[in-house]
Amino acid sequence: MEFKVYQKELELQSRGWKPTFHDVSKEIIEIVKASGVKNGTVCIASHHTTCSVMIQECSHDLDKYDLEYLQHDLLDIMQKLVPNFSEENEYRHPGPIHTQFGRYVNEPGDFTSLNTDGHLRSVFFGRSETMTIKDGVLDGGEFAHIYFVDWDQVRARHRQLNVTVMGTTEDVEDRKWNNGEVVNTLRKYTEEEKAFDVHYTLQQQR
Repeated sequence: MEFKVYQKELELQSRGWKPTFHDVSKEIIEIVKASGVKNGTVCIASHHTTCSVMIQECSHDLDKYDLEYLQHDLLDIMQKLVPNFSEENEYRHPGPIHTQFGRYVNEPGDFTSLNTDGHLRSVFFGRSETMTIKDGVLDGGEFAHIYFVDWDQVRARHRQLNVTVMGTTEDVEDRKWNNGEVVNTLRKYTEEEKAFDVHYTLQQQR
């Protein structure tokens, strides 16, 4: 059985004044198809620490910010959990040493380090997602879309998304576990647990 690894990089441009959601579903599907992998996985990973990869339904309707309604709902929740960095010293980060480091690596200004909210949101969501490939097709279910989310709002940024496809170019055996029997994960009570409690019995007799 041949095992194959196939890697590609997606170049993206974020707008900067608002978190940017890039729908990269079409590109990931095309990369999986071009890889020649029939059965395996694809890892979609951010190159950046203020960005995330998210798999979610496309909610179709757009607001005046060109955000899908579900995306804006998510931003509303994140605003409560991790508020936008709107004033200096709102967060501990960045401290004076980190700000100096930004100058050392030729950042265009101290303002570019005022993206603590983006770093924290990336921690919440993570920087990668892994999906299954079955018979040459990306297994996203009926509604899944793949989004690269840039949480950094301080400036427009050029971004990179790394895609690694791994798997076999051949067919696999039957995937059904236990002949497809539905796994019952509900709690199974013992006879002792199902027995009447005396207080409950007395309550019935009232």
